[in-house]
This record gives sequence, C-alpha cells and structure tokens, in this order.
Amino acid sequence: MQEVPLQFRDALILTGGGTGGHFFPAIALAEGAHAMWPDRKICFVGARRGIEARELPGGPWPHLLLDVEGFVGSSPIRLTRSGWKLWRAVSLLKTLWRRDRPWAVIGTGGYGAAPALLAARNLGIPYFLHESNAAPGALVKLVAPKARRVWCGMEAVRTFLPRADCRVLGTPVRLAFLRDFQPAEDLLPPLRLLVLGGSGGARAINEAMLEVAPALLDQMPEWQILHQTGPAELERLKDRPRHPRHAMVPFIARMDEAMESASLIVSRAGASTCAELKAAGRGAILVPLPTSAHGHQERNAVAMGGEGRAAVIRQASDLVRCLREALLPLMGDPVARQHLCKAPEPNRAVQLCLEDLGSYRG
Repeated sequence: MQEVPLQFRDALILTGGGTGGHFFPAIALAEGAHAMWPDRKICFVGARRGIEARELPGGPWPHLLLDVEGFVGSSPIRLTRSGWKLWRAVSLLKTLWRRDRPWAVIGTGGYGAAPALLAARNLGIPYFLHESNAAPGALVKLVAPKARRVWCGMEAVRTFLPRADCRVLGTPVRLAFLRDFQPAEDLLPPLRLLVLGGSGGARAINEAMLEVAPALLDQMPEWQILHQTGPAELERLKDRPRHPRHAMVPFIARMDEAMESASLIVSRAGASTCAELKAAGRGAILVPLPTSAHGHQERNAVAMGGEGRAAVIRQASDLVRCLREALLPLMGDPVARQHLCKAPEPNRAVQLCLEDLGSYRG
C-alpha cells in the first residue's frame, strides 16, 4: 500500500474500482477536475485488489489503497471477514478525515469505493455518485439517498433510486477520448479486429475467440487480431496454440489508440466501453455479460444496437457459432462495417458533472 497522501484537507477524493467500468470514469473525472481546478488537491481511495491497485501506483494521482474485498458468495466465514475489513477501512478513513477533512468525495461504484463513501456519509462530508450502468449496484443504492447528487449515465437509473437527487448527464470518458478520431473507412490493411474481454467475465469471449480465430484469419488474409485477455487469463492461455496474426495482451493502456486503429471491435457491453465506442465512432459486436447486475449490460447492448452502433449476440452454449456468423459478414464487407461506425458522439459528461459539483461547493 502506498503511503497515505500528506494531507486530505480540502482535497477532492475520487473512489471507485474493482473493474474498468468503475475505475475509468473516476480517472476521467479526476482529469477533468485537475483541468478545471489546477490548484485543488486530488486523491484516490481504492482497494488493494482490482484494476486500481495495478494502475494507480504508476500514475500521477496520490492514493490510498485499503484492504477490502467484495461481499460475494454465501460462506459465513468469508462474509464475516469482508465485513471486518470494511469496518476497519472505514474506521481508518474516519480517523484521517476528522483531522484533515476533504472538500468532497466522488464515488463511481465498486466495492473499493465503499470505505470512502461510508466514511463521508458518517462524517457529513459532501459526496456525489456517478452510476454509469442502467441499473445501480448495491453500494450506490445504499448510499444514494444521502448523496448531494447522483449523476446518471442513462435515464433508466432513476427508477432504481427514487429517494436520490438524480441528474442524467452521461458517462464520463477519459481525456484521450475527447479528440477527433480517424474515420474507420480511412484505415488501410492490415485491418484490425480488437477483442476486449473486459476486466471481469473475460473467459467466455477469450475461449470463443481462440476457437474462431484460426479459420477466420486464414479466410481473411488482410486482417489481424489484437486481443485483450486480462492478466490472469493471459497466464492461463499463453501456451495455447493460436494463429500467427492473433496477438494477445493482458491489458491495453491507450485504449483510445487501440480503438482508433480498429476496423471492428468485439467487446462486453459495460457502460464505459459503450461510451468510449461512441466517442471513437467505432462499430462493435457486443456480447453482454449475462451475470451483470440487473442485466445492465444487456440493456446497454440493446441501446447500442437500437442506435445502429452494434450487433448484439448473447452468450450461450453456441457462442462460437454465433460469433463466427457475426464476424464473417462484417469483416468481409466494408459497407456493412460502415453502417455500424456512426459519427463520433461528443461527450460532455465530465464537464457537466464537475460544473454541477462546482455550483454546489461554490
């Protein structure tokens, strides 16, 4: 764990993680806050596990990583251990923040956000939430009623949070996505298929792509595959045979560049990924994670499909066949691909969220 930042006093605290869908909106808001208030201290609070533990130590943001874990499974021993770790983390933050009171806390969800949000609620520190998905997670539902504001990625969230002050402002994307992207039709061979399994729930897509890719690339000599597997999955799959033009990597740091270089994308349907696809103007084949809370990835994928930005296939026992049947016509027909590549959609979510925060905090 990195040393506690020298001072939390008057700092803006960002908290959220576990998966990229929670972590990257927090990064986007931190980047925007630094640009808007360059003299304001910005700190992250997260968990020792999850994506924030991998990404924050090499980045510019002071941070505190706490020993907490999600409440998963039904084992009484594990639930008791999770509860004890959460209580201890909240107690630590309350001790620190009574002495050095933050300016405000922004939470973007995930179990790593629980200590900071619960401590802020207990101490009366103003806190704000951002919920990217169509249905909020358990933590957001718990703390939303006392949040100063809940910023929503889509209208559907309101119905789940009737006692919260909600505003629909969109899903924040990182600064790298707030630029002009090269149109997909201007890309020259070799054409790239970008495969994103997601930071959680990647195994089914990874397995299906390993099975589909050899025949697909033999049939499509102008194509290559860049495949983000996730670190644990790459370790599991690294010795499996694969096509010479099928590259696998654990993680892609510059996702904006990876999307810009891609002619087609296969991905889960997390809200952050969907927002980035819109910002980059790239079409996708979306495979919503069937176990996502309240089916929010299914809702995200259906919305993208309704806008003509994605083809949607469901994860089932015939995923390999469905993926092959979806990929072949799109990889073979540039006109069909262009139907999915709509004009990039300007994203103002960071600006709108921070303007709202600024108006509240003066």
